Amino acid sequence: MVVCGDDALAHRLAAELRDVYDERVTLVVPSAREPHRPRIPSPARALGRATALLGRVSAAMARTTPPPPEAPTDAEGEAPEQTLRILESAQPDDAALHAAGITEAEALALVYDDDELNIHAALRARRLNPRLRLVIRLYNRKLGQHLEELLDQAAAVAAAAGEAVGGSGPGSDPADDASTTVLSDADTVAPALVATAVAGTSKVIEADGLMLRAVERMPQPPRRPDAPGLCTLAVLSASAADPAAAGSPAEAPRNGLTDEGPVMLPDEAAASAAAGRGTVVLEIVSYTGRRVRRRGLRGRGAPLASLFSRRLRWSLAGVVGAVLALAVAAWLTTGEKPVHAAYLTLLDLFAINDPAVDEPLPRKILQLLSGLTGLLLLPVLVAAAFEGLGTFRSASALRRPPRGLSGHVVLLGLGKVGTRVLARLHEMGIPVVCIEGDPEARGIALARRLRVPTVLGDVTQEGVLEAALVERAATLLALTSSDTTNLEAALYARSIHPRLRVTLRLFDDRFATAVYRTLRAAHPRALTRSRSTSFLAAPAFAGAMMGRQILGAIPVERRVLLVARVEVRGHAALEGRTVGEVLRPGRLRVLAVDTSAPDDPDPEAAATAAPQDKDREPARLVHELGDGYVLRPQDRVLLVATRQGLGDLHSRHARAVGTGVPGPT
Repeated sequence: MVVCGDDALAHRLAAELRDVYDERVTLVVPSAREPHRPRIPSPARALGRATALLGRVSAAMARTTPPPPEAPTDAEGEAPEQTLRILESAQPDDAALHAAGITEAEALALVYDDDELNIHAALRARRLNPRLRLVIRLYNRKLGQHLEELLDQAAAVAAAAGEAVGGSGPGSDPADDASTTVLSDADTVAPALVATAVAGTSKVIEADGLMLRAVERMPQPPRRPDAPGLCTLAVLSASAADPAAAGSPAEAPRNGLTDEGPVMLPDEAAASAAAGRGTVVLEIVSYTGRRVRRRGLRGRGAPLASLFSRRLRWSLAGVVGAVLALAVAAWLTTGEKPVHAAYLTLLDLFAINDPAVDEPLPRKILQLLSGLTGLLLLPVLVAAAFEGLGTFRSASALRRPPRGLSGHVVLLGLGKVGTRVLARLHEMGIPVVCIEGDPEARGIALARRLRVPTVLGDVTQEGVLEAALVERAATLLALTSSDTTNLEAALYARSIHPRLRVTLRLFDDRFATAVYRTLRAAHPRALTRSRSTSFLAAPAFAGAMMGRQILGAIPVERRVLLVARVEVRGHAALEGRTVGEVLRPGRLRVLAVDTSAPDDPDPEAAATAAPQDKDREPARLVHELGDGYVLRPQDRVLLVATRQGLGDLHSRHARAVGTGVPGPT
């Protein structure tokens, strides 16, 4: 794996690949001595680009960091393989990429804080290694979509050329995944922040409408059974629960379970036999508070009931009732026909009828009452006109927080990240109140369309958080681009609501760690999360480097489980088999199946229809379908597997594609 970048995200990504996925990583940075270089502000970005252009002219200097004086050795006395190599290069030019071993690399991540620099490097890398898996960091989403298509097409052309030459060129192996994935900070950070607001932790894997998290449970007495989970992912080793007993002969392993390490993906028999040992259980995370009615992202006009206030509607109803009563009284007292009696009542109501001078006394009384009702009707009609006009004028205005709101999420900042978080929270039906100081911010238009309550003002000023009803809120998400603003808002909110769940978005890793420790010590009973952007974005970038189907990783002691989303079509181990037959203890387990795709035997038609289906229903869990459900070619499965299990699955798929042998039906 090769990672090229110039800020904290590159270092965090390299550590994620090395520590979680156990990959060999080469890190290319401008300077190895500045791992936490601050972000370049927008006014200075032009100067940075000018420096980059000058750097392309000069030769890049690539050198490794000096080795430590005493190299570590393993148990056999041999030096272990180097897992992280750092190269210094001003620009990711051809010389730097060759020095990083790009021709033999499996994946390349370009995470510079400059879109132009990332695009130039991606084009170079695709030319040097057509079968390379690319992960690019771009702020421009539309440009990213076109870049994905361009680089994927270039990889496909190179693969076709290799097959035409002799079948041994780059990209000829069906197992190669020469894909291109473009990610932005906002897209990768938003799911973790939403998970923090819902579950209180960012370590959540989101896929197909489901939010899953792995929880480590220590052994409990028989009288206190744990709450049931979705499935058992692993049985921890005995030393994990009691390190002192790991080397004791008296504590010999029982029930056939050894202490050589954790038991990954056990079946029901092995999980039930693991008495006295901790387990890692997969749980479903869901929002349990009061939900709000969702509105479409395109927005809808105000309903007729909201045109007028409730008091005005009751006033109109009273006047209409009075007019009907006068019409009935005129019909009964004058002997006129009902229609003519109602007509005379309306004439008296609008004061356009002749005075009833020579009429009987009941007719005179009814005329006076009709005129009085007409006087009462005039201000009601004027008020209705003003209210209707005000409603249409305020249809595009921001909604104010309702008085009885409680248990909501206060979202501070409607920039790129805040806008993504707002859209996701609204999709989940979670009540939100936004705070933004810039009336022209990116997310203001979205908040107006969704009719989300929004407070315009500087959060550092007194009264702004109170206007968002923070004293009755459940969570505060401080997501502005200023670390000091986020910290000040969090401290002030804690002074109002000491038990408030607070999540801060901070740019510096060290500053985020210091803030987290201080707030946790000051408020031990409240949940505090301070996360840097690189900390939240690194897992998504690492998963994309492992392959498009990888959604996340679950570390279990010194091993790792991969959560992946796989298309059933073309996989001999999946297509036409039941869920129970796919289960391979110790290697692979199916968690959920997306069955929203209709029955379509034509693969080309299914492939063209899949990208248009953006509003998929949540995937159905395995226990809802049953082990006897037969996987269809158009289904998508969410599975958890070890490295070996996922490798076996793709190797079978590669053999089926290479030989043209379809899967069982």
